[in-house]
Amino acid sequence: MPTFSYTALKNNKDIVKGKVDAPDARSAREAVKKMGLLPTRITDDSASDKGVQQQASKVILPQKIKSFSLKDKIEFTQTLQILTSTGIPIIETLVFLENNAESKSIRGVAHELRRNIIVGGLTLAETLEKYRKVFGRVFVGLVKAGEDSGELDKTLSRMLDLLKKQDNIKSKVIGALVYPIFVIILACLVVTVMLVFVFPAFKDMFDNLGRELPLMTQICMSLGLFIRKFWFVPIVFVTFLVLAIKHILSNDVTKRPVDKFFLEVPLLSDLLRYANYSNFLAVLQVAYEAGIPIVDCLYLANMTLDNLVLKDAILGATAKVQQGVHLSVALRSSNQIPNMMTFMIATGEQSGRLGELLHHCTIFIDQRLDGIIDKFTKLVEPAMLIFIGAIVLFLALSLYMPLFAAYG
Repeated sequence: MPTFSYTALKNNKDIVKGKVDAPDARSAREAVKKMGLLPTRITDDSASDKGVQQQASKVILPQKIKSFSLKDKIEFTQTLQILTSTGIPIIETLVFLENNAESKSIRGVAHELRRNIIVGGLTLAETLEKYRKVFGRVFVGLVKAGEDSGELDKTLSRMLDLLKKQDNIKSKVIGALVYPIFVIILACLVVTVMLVFVFPAFKDMFDNLGRELPLMTQICMSLGLFIRKFWFVPIVFVTFLVLAIKHILSNDVTKRPVDKFFLEVPLLSDLLRYANYSNFLAVLQVAYEAGIPIVDCLYLANMTLDNLVLKDAILGATAKVQQGVHLSVALRSSNQIPNMMTFMIATGEQSGRLGELLHHCTIFIDQRLDGIIDKFTKLVEPAMLIFIGAIVLFLALSLYMPLFAAYG
């Protein structure tokens, strides 16, 4: 009778490995279940051709998931954490999500995960690895650490806090940028309407004045007539501009100087730095408390950084940590980390309370980020008023200066 090796979960958290004799894989899975275990992988030891097993493990191909937003990921993780912490097996948890989740994306993800775990004999982390583009390397890495340590429910709880924190930061940053973007779009629409409809209506009147028009009036008049005749040109230009910006930001070679420039702009620099540091420290803390080695923690945390200059600095610090340099010393040498961060990390290393100090450091960064966002919002409002006022003044002078000159 063939012998099967199995990997299973005991009490939904402890990983158990062993062997069982059974006529086939299905019978082996049932035998493991009768032991009170949840089988996650079944392999046939009697199969001499290793290529057969490798091919069998690739039979279940990952299906493409069209969308899985951060909100969906939070809801998915929250349900997964609640049910697994109460002792409900992973499979039953995924079945519940597949049948009861409000989001169609969550139902689809739960179906794919359950299918891979049951049929493919994979662990949750191995299944998530197939959908790494959906969940992200950080999520997959932390779940794997949770399974390896037997504390999956605690890791999911930390991951849930991390996702909520990222969503909160994202909302704050977007909220700070919505107002100026809205004002700029509104200003563009107003200027377009004035140039296309208002200035051409005064063309005959200006021609009858018999005077040379001021330069600003000539510019506005020419632009208005050009847009009316070649209306497609501005559309093509804006489309090209958007695609060019998207290409620049998606290419590391062109994005790096842009990121460096933003880090030199007053106030915006602080906003970008602390938004990046907030996510970085949160992941670093969660990964460290999950028992992941500090170098791997740095690599995971570095994946959350959007600014390539900061990412390069952390990679350099990580290389020094691999060579035996203390974390605080390596981070300080990057010249990109606030002194308070490195001081608190150094204190944590010396006292043996690095996890606790990382938590306090995260709170400090979040408080600084809130203050920067408030300051940014307060400065943006008067700046936008000045911007709108300048546009209105320019259009008004362009329109009325020829009339004032005619009656002067």
